[in-house]
Amino acid sequence: MRAYPAAMAEPSDRSEPSASAAGRAGAGRAGAGGADDVATGLPPAERSRLRLEVFLVLALSLGASAVYSVVSLVAALTRGPLAEATATLNASRSDRPYLDLTYQLLANATALVPVVLALALLGWGRGGTVRSAARSMGFDLRRPGGDALRGLGLAALIGVPGLGLYLAGRALGITADVVPAALDAYWWTVPVLLLAAVKNAVLEEVVVVGWLLARLHDLRWGAVAALVASALLRGSYHLYQGIGPFVGNVVMGLVLGLVHQRTGRVMPLVVAHFLIDAVAFVGYAAVRPLL
Repeated sequence: MRAYPAAMAEPSDRSEPSASAAGRAGAGRAGAGGADDVATGLPPAERSRLRLEVFLVLALSLGASAVYSVVSLVAALTRGPLAEATATLNASRSDRPYLDLTYQLLANATALVPVVLALALLGWGRGGTVRSAARSMGFDLRRPGGDALRGLGLAALIGVPGLGLYLAGRALGITADVVPAALDAYWWTVPVLLLAAVKNAVLEEVVVVGWLLARLHDLRWGAVAALVASALLRGSYHLYQGIGPFVGNVVMGLVLGLVHQRTGRVMPLVVAHFLIDAVAFVGYAAVRPLL
């Protein structure tokens, strides 16, 4: 398994500390943060800062979505059979077309703010910039051909079994009726649905995979533990769709997270996620009048 890209180098004019200085520093850390901080070599203040960063970014984005999703699942289960519940994505927000379009654009744009925040905090924390943080996780256009081909393969690998799992969940009564697109038909419907697919792909893959795995690595989490945590988070904010989508998204998270750990690149994941959502959103919108 490939290790994460090294943190961006920071210039330093200090020489290596002597053995006695290192011992004193270690003793100081032990007194302040306990044996665990000494063992990991992570100063207590830095550990606290990273934990706070993880909490704040997730609380402003997909962590909050996970909490709402759990509440939605409980509400559905206490209302009646889960199979009778409906989860609607990309719904109209107004009966006035251009006001609806404005709401859709605003919702998609503001949802990407946590991505910029996560990249900024990651870059600044390592003495770099937003751009250097994006490059460190492979969120760039340096390898368009390879990223596109790998993303296409991942979309096929995940999308087809995912559809089968959804249908099985519906048959078992553990999955809600998911409506991928409920927008009225306008000239801007398809572009907005594609924009929503881009938003989902960038938000989830950058925050839940690229940024979160990097920060858990900085916190000295093991690769397997970080991968499982990322996958469980992905599944949790899909719980409003039922148990089937939760399981499917956990599996998806494990696959995509493992690919990122091996390649160090997020872009193939973004491509795969975009393709899966685009086919679901636009495809459903196309056949919806026939249903």
